[in-house]
Amino acid sequence: MELLFVALGGTVLGLAARYALPGRSTMGVMLIPVLGTLVASAVWVGLTWLGWAWDAGAIWWVSLGAAAAASVGTQLVLARRRTQSDSTMLHTLMKTGVPAGA
Repeated sequence: MELLFVALGGTVLGLAARYALPGRSTMGVMLIPVLGTLVASAVWVGLTWLGWAWDAGAIWWVSLGAAAAASVGTQLVLARRRTQSDSTMLHTLMKTGVPAGA
């Protein structure tokens, strides 16, 4: 049951990162929320396998902190890289004279 709650928390953190940070128009709607869900769930399962108690606060902080860090980091890096890539592609297409409809 706790895995469901931590997955939901990761999803909420991913949604918050998607809509609070710039560059959301450069990627799909579900990418960052799904990443938050996966990271939170994977960290939670890994920590329970290591023997961390599910009712202790540390496992919650580490799992949700990892989800937040992964969501924010990926959003910022991906937005910057995709903007640079689009700019480079536009420059290349304008330089070579490729028609707009091609």
